[in-house]
Formats: sequence, C-alpha cells, structure tokens
Amino acid sequence: MTPSIPDRLPVDGSLLDHGVVWPADAADALLRSLLTAIPWQHDQVVLYGKTITTARQVCWMGDEAYTYRYSGDRKVAQPWPPAVLPVKSHIEALTGERFNSCLANLYPTGQQGVSWHSDAEPELGPTPTIASVSLGAARRFVLRHRERDLEVEVLLRHGSLIVMCGQSQARWKHQLPKMARVHSPRVNLTFRQILSS
Repeated sequence: MTPSIPDRLPVDGSLLDHGVVWPADAADALLRSLLTAIPWQHDQVVLYGKTITTARQVCWMGDEAYTYRYSGDRKVAQPWPPAVLPVKSHIEALTGERFNSCLANLYPTGQQGVSWHSDAEPELGPTPTIASVSLGAARRFVLRHRERDLEVEVLLRHGSLIVMCGQSQARWKHQLPKMARVHSPRVNLTFRQILSS
C-alpha cells in the first residue's frame, strides 16, 4: 500500500482513507449507471432465528460463481456487470491489490444502515483486504475496537475510497449508522479477494 495514504486506525490493522478518487461529474455518472446496471436484490438476514428482508439491496458478483455466507445467508456470485469493471480496474490501480469479487450495497435513504459487524468470513482469509467505494449520499462509518475503548469515525463522501486491511476485521467491528436526514441513495462497492469457493 502507498505509505502517504492516511491510516485512520491507531492500532491493530489499517483503514486507509484515499479520500475522493472520482471527480464529482464522473462520480455522478457512475452512480446513475450503477443504480440501473447492477441486478439489485433485497438482502435477507437472520436475526434472533428469524429471516428478515431488509430495505437495503445487494448484489454479490465475481470472477467465478464464488459462494459467500454472511448473516445466515448464502450467496452465489453473479457475473460482473460491465459497468462495475472500470471501477474494479481503477481501484486495483490505486491500491496495488487484486480483487476477484465484490459485494455491492444499495441504501435507498439514510433510514437504512448496517449494525456492528466484521467481515471475517472464512472465504476471505485471516487478514482480508477490502476496498470500499462510496457513491451518492455521504454517510458516517464507525469502527469500534473489540477489546480497547477505541472508536473511529470516517465520513464516506461521494466518489471516495477506503481500504480496510491487516487485522482490521479481526480486531475491529464497524457499522453504517442510520441517518434520518439523508433522503438520497448511496451505492457502496466492497471489493474483496475470495480465497476458496
């Protein structure tokens, strides 16, 4: 990784904040394209033994039909939508990493969020690198250390990129809090490397 990129985590892993990596007009065009080009589906999660359909929509995509399990749900990767491939190439060039899959999330408004969790699924390996692209409404992203009294907050702006790596999934949890005053959509592309299917 490039050493000049700010690391927002004080200990135990890294959250590299690349800031805005697309100018506003390019980010606007990309957001419009992805809202229609990605085959969005409502997510289903298991909470306290009950399956719940969320307002958030998702799409799991990749080089192959990788299987990915999270929140009690099993997904099989769809082929890459053509509109996502230039984003993937740009992110790989910026980070020097290679990604073979992506979990895309669509939050229609600030009424949708994600509670505390970590992306520590076995398919990602013990120290995954996850590159997260944000398009649309600016949203808060909060990380909390699992053992220490540490919390970090980053504002995810339109056209921005953050990269979580090292021990960030093992030692930290993260959430996207709801923001009632946000009335516009946010698309989040989280590029990953699946180690086994």
